[in-house]
Amino acid sequence: MTNFFNHKLRGRSPGEIAGIIIFGILAITGLAILFGFVIMWLWNWIMPEVFGLTTLSYWQAVGLFILLKILLGGCGSGSSKSSRKSKSKCKSDSKSEFSKWKLYDKFWKEEGDEIYKQYVDRQTNPPETSTEE
Repeated sequence: MTNFFNHKLRGRSPGEIAGIIIFGILAITGLAILFGFVIMWLWNWIMPEVFGLTTLSYWQAVGLFILLKILLGGCGSGSSKSSRKSKSKCKSDSKSEFSKWKLYDKFWKEEGDEIYKQYVDRQTNPPETSTEE
């Protein structure tokens, strides 16, 4: 896992890393605020007129979003691949995929550098195929 982070952050200054973290926090906060307003706007536009329900405040919309995420959200993206899985399998798969990075460190310690050099050689010097008939 340490090799993964070293690879991703290679050549970046501590200021750049701090900027990425701050940007990520601001982006997540902005999206959370946006989701609350979008849910509130959609609910207040559709539900009172169609079903005769009351309107929602911003915090009620955020609470509704969190409640629905807990009850219906599952554990991942809404891709068709994950929607075919059961919830218990989905949780174990997401954990096992992340734990594969432990093997990444071991691979690079044992074989990675040599195999990477072989791969680069194959890509820069492709084998010539003869077309003898």
